[in-house]
Amino acid sequence: MTRVVWFHCFSGIAGDMTLGALIDAGADLKEVQSLVNELPVDGWSLTAEATLRCGVAGTDLQVHVEGPQDGHLAHRHAGEILAMVEASGFPERMERRVRATFEALAEVEGRLHGVPPAEVHFHEVGAIDSIIDVVGTCAALEVLDIDEVWSSAVALGGGTIDSAHGTLPIPAPATIGLLGGAPVYGTNETFELTTPTGAALLAAMATGWGPMPDMVVEATGYGAGDRDFDGRPNLLQAVIGTKADLVGPGVGAGQPLVQLEANVDDATGETLAHALARCLEVGARDAWVTPTVMKKGRPAHVISALCDPSQSAEVARVLTTETGSLGVRGHAVERWSVARSFETVDLDGHQVGVKVSTGRVKVEHDDAARVAAATGLPLREVVARAEAVWRDSQPE
Repeated sequence: MTRVVWFHCFSGIAGDMTLGALIDAGADLKEVQSLVNELPVDGWSLTAEATLRCGVAGTDLQVHVEGPQDGHLAHRHAGEILAMVEASGFPERMERRVRATFEALAEVEGRLHGVPPAEVHFHEVGAIDSIIDVVGTCAALEVLDIDEVWSSAVALGGGTIDSAHGTLPIPAPATIGLLGGAPVYGTNETFELTTPTGAALLAAMATGWGPMPDMVVEATGYGAGDRDFDGRPNLLQAVIGTKADLVGPGVGAGQPLVQLEANVDDATGETLAHALARCLEVGARDAWVTPTVMKKGRPAHVISALCDPSQSAEVARVLTTETGSLGVRGHAVERWSVARSFETVDLDGHQVGVKVSTGRVKVEHDDAARVAAATGLPLREVVARAEAVWRDSQPE
């Protein structure tokens, strides 16, 4: 059985909200503190108190730091933090998650400021409370024995925020950089709903994005943000459960993908074919057209594309620009692919690619068409001969 947590980021996500949600869902605070104590950092403590946000109960997680955080205490290089993690003695899975989170932050910050990731100078994220938020979250996942982390689309705020680099837009450059390829949406809140720390936790650990995955729900929890908004509970929801290892046509979870679709009733066949080709060029794993009938009896087509979550924005852009559609819809799916290999056979001096899976061999159409044009043979004969050459080459 696979244990999963799904974060519903309807009010964004921050480090303290994530840890608070996991503790609210059942992670024992003392066990979390015991794991975090392996980190060579002193002068901090954790408290978790019940609170309300718009009438909904949650846990307000606070990291208390002894003395003011200024100078070196508040600013650390990425390399220094990673060295602390390496010296900690965390469980292997927890250490991997902590490292991945800080490395994701360092990579984005390095790209933004033009320095190598190891030399990135963390400011807000380098403070003790932010470090404890990250390490504590990974410790809580370990206490709860979570195998996979999933997330909804992430809500973002607006406006500006003061930082060590001056006044920055919301979402902050690091936040939006970390969430590249993730589904996000804006809100009217002029506040930083999603912080770089929260974005880094998702960027480093999310197995997939979208609606809650199929599971048997065991627990839920809510982690509170600092502010209490009118009409919006400032909470992060965590749903914990188990899913069977056998969840589809194959054993284990399928490959998480996004299926995008657009309805088109005024495009020619040539336009549709070109749109399919462009989707594949920009990274779609598959694309197809299905005839349909729209309102008022209009004949139309649904053009669909299957892609990795990280490619969904670009594929959606191609669908709209190439078809003229006014919108694209999408949903998360899983795919179970049959194992296959790609080989080449020699057909009268011509190289022909074949795709081989259990009990089946399929000739690559473009190769077969090229050989048919070069030899004058019918396409179907080229295909049949290429398949026969491959079969004859196999050991008895």
